[in-house]
Amino acid sequence: MPIALADASADPLRGREAVFPAEEFAGRIRRLRTATADLGAEALVLTGPENIFWATGRQTAGYFAFQALVVPVEGAPVLLVRQLETTGARAATWLGDIRAWQDGEDPAAALAALVHDLGLRRLAMERTAWFVSQALAERIAAALAGVALIDGSGVAERLRAVKSPAELVAIRRAAGYAEAAIAASIEACRAGVSENDVAAAMIGAAIRAGSEAMAMEPLVSSGPRSGIPHATWRRRTLASGDGVFLELAASHDRYHAALMRSVWIGPPPAEAVRMMDTAERALEAALEALRPGAPCSAPHEAAQAVIDAAGYTAAFRKRIGYSMGAAFAPDWGEGAILSLFSGEDRLLEPGMVFHLPATLRSYGAYTVGASETVIVTDTGIEVLSRLPRRMTVR
Repeated sequence: MPIALADASADPLRGREAVFPAEEFAGRIRRLRTATADLGAEALVLTGPENIFWATGRQTAGYFAFQALVVPVEGAPVLLVRQLETTGARAATWLGDIRAWQDGEDPAAALAALVHDLGLRRLAMERTAWFVSQALAERIAAALAGVALIDGSGVAERLRAVKSPAELVAIRRAAGYAEAAIAASIEACRAGVSENDVAAAMIGAAIRAGSEAMAMEPLVSSGPRSGIPHATWRRRTLASGDGVFLELAASHDRYHAALMRSVWIGPPPAEAVRMMDTAERALEAALEALRPGAPCSAPHEAAQAVIDAAGYTAAFRKRIGYSMGAAFAPDWGEGAILSLFSGEDRLLEPGMVFHLPATLRSYGAYTVGASETVIVTDTGIEVLSRLPRRMTVR
């Protein structure tokens, strides 16, 4: 069925801030409709900001307020947002039907009124969105009493896993911003400067290169703090003998690409050098195993074999990678969509994008490693950074 697209001439604001042409989103809506019909539902209801963005281009810093996209199998999609957000929704999307709930109104009641107005009796509901609390979900279910609700979780995510050519362009641009940021942060590392100085250099370089708001804060930590996973800057002054951990995901039109590198202030200890060598070899093994047609477990198993053989099993204990794409805080990745890990049997396909952070830790002492964001191609992979992976000694 043709997608009803808004006529931009009827509203000069419509689509003015859209990240892609209307036809890109129309294709996504068609795919959502097909998947929804396969579930036996009359419509799909999406509430996660990433899924709504992927389907429509809708983006805002105000996604903490309830929003829902109703995608009927027959008929035009309808977006429900807070009243304050309607201007941004008009500008960011090509939708012709945007409705609002008011401050002081229960959004669950507003969604139920919309569903009844559309005459829908069987809905596939997304149940995994982070910004719908259990209390709100219960109110929605109560407000939709009499409407059959089935689980629509994962419908959009399965479609998001393989990126379109337009999405890959955005991710490549984000990768360029990330490379500029990591290069600047490496240059900023020296004894006497603070973690804040390094973070400022990193973030400033990313923004000057072109990055928009990032879905997660960059990770900058030094000395013993660098041995704490996901620690970030906290005013500590770098000193001789410190390891420094640097990781960031930059953003272009909400599409993210991440990069991680290691620095040591002064000569690194022999154990850190051995761990870094192992991490580099593990990353290379994972990249060599990342090929179309292989299962998502293959890159992890290749990396794990290198790490185990070197005796650093306990220093790893995590997946080797995860999917990347459109992201909103609190996470820059798509790890809930695809992981490169043991037991993951989905086959790799051209157009999938992954971040592979090969990190080894002496917990509470230091972390070393390197990462790459890569695109799976018809014949292998496209690595999006040209920055040397070796540890930089300052």
